[in-house]
Amino acid sequence: MSKQKIAKRRPAPAAAAPAAPETGPLARVPKGTRDKLAKLGIRRAFDLVLHLPLRYDDETELHTIREAPHGRHVLVEGTVTDNAVKYRPRRQLLVTIEDASGVVIARFLNFYPSQVKQLAPGARVRLFGEIRQGFFGAEMVHPRYRMVSTDTPVPETLTPVYPTTAGLGQYPLRKLIEQAVREEALDDTLPAPLLARLQLPAFQDAVRALHYPPPDASAPALEARTTAAWRRVKFDELLAQQLSMRQHRERRSRVRAPALRDAEGRHTRALLAALPFALTAAQQRVWAEIARDLAVPHPMQRLLQGDVGSGKTVVAALACLRSVEAGYQAAVMAPTEILTGQHYAKFASWLEPLGIRVAWLSGAAPVREKRAALAAVASGEAQVAVGTHALFQDKVEFAKLGLAVIDEQHRFGVHQRLALRAKGSVGAVQPHQLMMSATPIPRTLAMSYYADLDVSAIDELPPGRTPVATRLVSNARRPEVLARVRDACLGGAQAYWVCPLIEESETLQLETALATHAHLQQTFPELRVGLAHGRLPAAKKAAVMQAFHAGALQLLVATTVIEVGVDVPNASLMVIENAERMGLSQLHQLRGRVGRGATASACILLYQNPLTPMARERLKIVFENTDGFEVARHDLRLRGPGELLGARQSGVPMLRFADPENDLGLLEAARTAAAELLSAEDAGSRACAGRHLERWLGSREELLRA
Repeated sequence: MSKQKIAKRRPAPAAAAPAAPETGPLARVPKGTRDKLAKLGIRRAFDLVLHLPLRYDDETELHTIREAPHGRHVLVEGTVTDNAVKYRPRRQLLVTIEDASGVVIARFLNFYPSQVKQLAPGARVRLFGEIRQGFFGAEMVHPRYRMVSTDTPVPETLTPVYPTTAGLGQYPLRKLIEQAVREEALDDTLPAPLLARLQLPAFQDAVRALHYPPPDASAPALEARTTAAWRRVKFDELLAQQLSMRQHRERRSRVRAPALRDAEGRHTRALLAALPFALTAAQQRVWAEIARDLAVPHPMQRLLQGDVGSGKTVVAALACLRSVEAGYQAAVMAPTEILTGQHYAKFASWLEPLGIRVAWLSGAAPVREKRAALAAVASGEAQVAVGTHALFQDKVEFAKLGLAVIDEQHRFGVHQRLALRAKGSVGAVQPHQLMMSATPIPRTLAMSYYADLDVSAIDELPPGRTPVATRLVSNARRPEVLARVRDACLGGAQAYWVCPLIEESETLQLETALATHAHLQQTFPELRVGLAHGRLPAAKKAAVMQAFHAGALQLLVATTVIEVGVDVPNASLMVIENAERMGLSQLHQLRGRVGRGATASACILLYQNPLTPMARERLKIVFENTDGFEVARHDLRLRGPGELLGARQSGVPMLRFADPENDLGLLEAARTAAAELLSAEDAGSRACAGRHLERWLGSREELLRA
């Protein structure tokens, strides 16, 4: 294989366009306030328009102090007759306000000296809050207030309450938004026929209805975000996301990539014949999809997802083999040393008998071995390289990279994936990219945040995989669990004991891996007990995992470092300590480490009472569901897309208003509309798409290329 001379590359940062001088409300805002606004994502005037309320207060009716109903928030107005800082028992400001009907005391537990001056006797003030009966009569605790005159009008619309940050009050934020709504162009970016078809109101009407709803508007519908105005805003947001993803896909189709095809497929046939199992129908289907993409001279960007144990690794090996058959190299990147070690062992056992050298760029390897591996990759002698994020460091050079495989892709950020891809970029030619995830992405999330990718799913498990029985056991029954672990290990099986922390924590009061390892060694003197955690040196960790894989250890105490990539068929029992503290996907991933052999397997979720309602629901979901796609759907419902996506969309704007799960109809309509606008032959439709993207994303679109 001839070595291509390529310069060391780092992913070029997106060139920042010169910032246009800010106009409108932000032009006159002090820098300190602009910094606070930036924390809210407000960097331009139109961001103020799209900064929508969390809820609304009804300040349209002014009550007298005596007649104001108790038990709900009301608006009253009067003159300050007295104020005093008192200690009862803590320091507090008591302000007496009086109107013609009566007196109310405003009590502030936290206040500034400026408030004492502002609320001086003689000042006229309007208060909004709940009146309660206190020690000195009617009082309001920490009411919202503003200074007024006798002719200050009462609002005619509900008062919006906006998301804000420390040091930025509602009143100044409200004034800035009011100015932006008044001054910014709120004309429609979308064609009238599209709005009519979807029965959506004009953008200007929707924005005004959300910032300034009339008193008769349904507060529950507004706060549930189900009004026509909310539907319009959600649709616009989803459409901007879909347009951006589709434009990225279009740009990718104009980039060149090596066409990885081999008419003979000699190595592929040899590997399939040598495997001790046949590919499932799902594996054959996704391999055909990947092979078809690799043969096209444009970069593949495909997400391969499948449940734990569904056989994604062998499909990735076939993809790497196709790159080698076409005269190129392949790189496999994984997030942990343990996982790269597992991949290296499998790839080497499958590919080296075919005459293909596999290099492992491991932090645990001696310096001489590292140098040899780097040289083999740089010369092209090693056709496949396996490693962690070290693969995209400057000292790693590839002779001719055709394919980058990224396992557990959600654990890598956008720039890390771009850096690996840049390793194989020669001029305008880029390598193909295959991303894998054992955390299945719910359909609605894939439609939304992964719309720029092609998605393949292995939706069946290989035959012979035994179902894992899940058991919920209170920590009070710990002796029974210990007895079961002893019996399993003495009976020839192996077991995991998983702990979430490796140091003592008084606040969480969790058992630690270190303490548990010492305790289990004392409890089971007849067993060989090992320990693996994230702070072990890489070489020692690899040695422990190898000993467990070889059967030299019967019981492995570990942190969640074993969450992915550990494949020990003889391990048929897992105990997860403090399972109530872990997330759904993590519990499901850990459970997938057992049930990989012919022996009936079990996963015991050991929990500590009392359980919070959320913890109880998580444990119930894992107990009742073994399908990873169903677990992921519940995870999305409980946690939202932000946490579930992990680092994949680092830098990409998250949806603020729409919810892919609850707004599925709008999401599907947005997908259809995006396709129509970008495929239309008339320039007007494309212009609409461009204006819509500028309105919603501004300059934040560039990271979608990853």
